[in-house]
Amino acid sequence: MKASDARTETKPGKLYDIHCPSCGAPAYYDIRKKMYNCSYCGNQVGIDMAQIEHKGFREISHKKMRTSLKKFELQKAVCTGCGAKLVFETGEAVANCGFCGRSLVRKNFVDANTIPELIVPFAITNDEAKNILADWCSKNRRKKEARVITERLADLRGFYLPYELVRGPVKCSVFRIDGGSMYDCRGFVDQVFVNCSENLDNQLLDAMEPYNLDELKEFDFSYIAGHQVKTSDISGDELIKRVNIEVSEDYKPVISKTLETKAVKAFANCNDVLRMPVLLPVYYLAFDGYMAAVNGQTGKVSVRAIKESKYLILPWWLKAIFATIAGTAGVALGLFLFNVERALLYEASGCLALVLVFVFFTAYSQQKKDTYGFEYYRKVFTSKGGDYVREKRQLVQTGEERVKPVTKPVFYMNIEGQEREVVLRFSSALRIVKALAIMLGVVFLPVILALIINGFNFSQLNLPGSAVWFCLAVPLSPIFLIKNMRMDIYDNPWIYIVGENGKKKLYRKKLDAEDVHDIIDFIKGCFKPPYLWLTLVMLFLFCTIVYLTAFGFVE
Repeated sequence: MKASDARTETKPGKLYDIHCPSCGAPAYYDIRKKMYNCSYCGNQVGIDMAQIEHKGFREISHKKMRTSLKKFELQKAVCTGCGAKLVFETGEAVANCGFCGRSLVRKNFVDANTIPELIVPFAITNDEAKNILADWCSKNRRKKEARVITERLADLRGFYLPYELVRGPVKCSVFRIDGGSMYDCRGFVDQVFVNCSENLDNQLLDAMEPYNLDELKEFDFSYIAGHQVKTSDISGDELIKRVNIEVSEDYKPVISKTLETKAVKAFANCNDVLRMPVLLPVYYLAFDGYMAAVNGQTGKVSVRAIKESKYLILPWWLKAIFATIAGTAGVALGLFLFNVERALLYEASGCLALVLVFVFFTAYSQQKKDTYGFEYYRKVFTSKGGDYVREKRQLVQTGEERVKPVTKPVFYMNIEGQEREVVLRFSSALRIVKALAIMLGVVFLPVILALIINGFNFSQLNLPGSAVWFCLAVPLSPIFLIKNMRMDIYDNPWIYIVGENGKKKLYRKKLDAEDVHDIIDFIKGCFKPPYLWLTLVMLFLFCTIVYLTAFGFVE
């Protein structure tokens, strides 16, 4: 998935562009400036002006639709089973619901307000969609879903389904699960479709996207001739909730890439986006819990698994125990294969287990949220390859798979009372090398000081003099490394402030007076009763270790 820079470069259909009021050219959103910029004259278009233009387009569209509706006689049918609302031409024989199979009851004539203003027309016929789905079933015949659906291909039917097309600037609060830190970012979403059908499976429909918005058209009733149209059946509050959730999920992959982890939760604020109702072409099949969909424009297939899948989330302390057992068992197996004496094998494994249990309990105890139990989800299988296109009246599939355009988010932090654009860096190679260097420095601290005081005389260096230090430092060093790397990398990323010229500068937080005062108080406390004698004894022992390492034992 490619991400562009802070200036959006995606080009949706002209019907959904924001235009410059001065010259009429398309305007593209700049995340940093929080404005739409004209691509021709450079004029800036505020978010409020963009929404006014958007509102004006919708009013004109509704007026055209009311005029066009007089030429058509449309009726609405409400399913007695699942509650789906369908629109069809008068006189059309509707025997059953395409979503649950039950009979339909005709209602009053539909009005213009129930039909969206935009539409992506069908590009694939019903027979072609059946062939595409049959081809997927043939390639996946080992799956139960494919074998069962093959017998019901004749029931695949085409519908125009109601969606909200979302495009515009968003604000996101990002929660990093494995570190517990919150970050704020701004971005731009494009070509996000929100399903407006209450009883249809969102995951199934999302899996058959994206659509090619170059074919987006202003709605005309002639497009729906011969096709059933499902109208929106969710409330306004539920729609807003779905928009926020859908945008959050759609934008999560690019945020995850920036934060270098998939353990991310994003909460989007979509107050400034432009939303337009649109009809999308879908071939849909549902029976006895089996569900399949074929994108009526691109031919992409999505099939929902009949059985729920699940995975077990373990509590952190159980993960630590299992990791200790696995690590100890691996070393014990290695010693056993090398025919180590049984007594030594038991002693070595026991000592290692004692060290590992401290290491892994320290590492996993950093988990901020201790959730455990079974998580249930439903798999959705999809077809591979690109769009189906018509060449010389034949439908052929392209090789390159279509992906949604994604704009890289821009992160902001409050630095010294001012909101600044920042770039975050987590597990960089430099940080890992630095952590390893600190760990090695702590382990070999007496040796380093010994070399300094003996003038780097390696021949005089006496490593057994640091034996006591090594016995303490070596078992504790993995704990130090894991604990500090997890806390430092996850909770304290390196922060680069982005200047107006685009250059990045590493931000180093200055110690305030309170921090300095706390450090001084800690040092003073070590040299006051009751810690005075303990501090002096520890200093004496450490100096003795350094001396013995530098000059050896005195005979």
